[in-house]
Amino acid sequence: MDWKKKGVWLDFEMPLVELEEQIHALQESAAVRGMDVADEVERMREKARKLGQDIFSRLEPWQRVQLARHPRRPTTLDFIQHMCTEFTELHGDRMFRDDEAIVGGLALLGDRPVMLIGHQKGRDTKSNIRRNFGMAHPEGYRKALRLMEMAARFQRPVITLIDTPGAYPGVGAEERGQAEAIARNLREMAALPVPIICVVTGEGGSGGALALGVGDRILMLENSIYSVISPEGCAAILWRDPAKSKEAAKNMKLTAADALRLKVIDGIIPEPVGGAHRDHQAMAMQIRATVLDHLAKLDGLGADELRDQRLQKFLDMGVFAESGRK
Repeated sequence: MDWKKKGVWLDFEMPLVELEEQIHALQESAAVRGMDVADEVERMREKARKLGQDIFSRLEPWQRVQLARHPRRPTTLDFIQHMCTEFTELHGDRMFRDDEAIVGGLALLGDRPVMLIGHQKGRDTKSNIRRNFGMAHPEGYRKALRLMEMAARFQRPVITLIDTPGAYPGVGAEERGQAEAIARNLREMAALPVPIICVVTGEGGSGGALALGVGDRILMLENSIYSVISPEGCAAILWRDPAKSKEAAKNMKLTAADALRLKVIDGIIPEPVGGAHRDHQAMAMQIRATVLDHLAKLDGLGADELRDQRLQKFLDMGVFAESGRK
């Protein structure tokens, strides 16, 4: 492995990466020379474990933003590969085209049948262009809604994996009804008669995230973010200076811990030490176990009870005061 491959590792990760590189080099050298370095390797691994815990237990909000956007962070298709025993992808909105920024289909989580839908980013420039960097057009949200309605017909729970900077703001998307598509998803998800579990796995950006984010349970990965605007966008509006993105991130309350404290979400799914990008399979299995646990708790609820609790959940968010003025 090229531990220092440009563009893969973040600055604050480098002390840990360098120590892991030393372990890797020691093992290779020992294998060539026929030396037994097991004790030294174990000592260095323990040092790496403690260093990782120290670094990642005191991250600043901007550093969590960077982890949420990490180029090696697992995507929806990565999670599907590890979470699902079966997956059949379904395409198209039956109106315009198939938007590859959103993937979805029939899946088995273990032996539990579900409809799984999520934003899909690329892994390199070519695939990111194909996936539009995870920013869906209206046809993407209409595809998602079509699959949700199918899930309702077949009485399958809906699982959404959210990872997008936001809905695509291009002229074509606006001409084809971007705002209407998002608003319709919000309305229809609120009334869907089957359980809905939403998991923010990376970036939860604005209406693009909300269009897949109305559920009975809203969860976030430990290093994911959820906000109405990006830190860069906030800095550009407030200070007209993108260099203040770090300050914006600190004040936006966009981390999973912030969202839980504000009662916007229902739980945080812990990531492997160092972030989800270090162990895709372990992260996927943790998501699967958590989702199945929440589904089990929702199994006894009827359609009306699900809808009523879901609606009340969102009505209870936020704080307001009546002025008494007419």
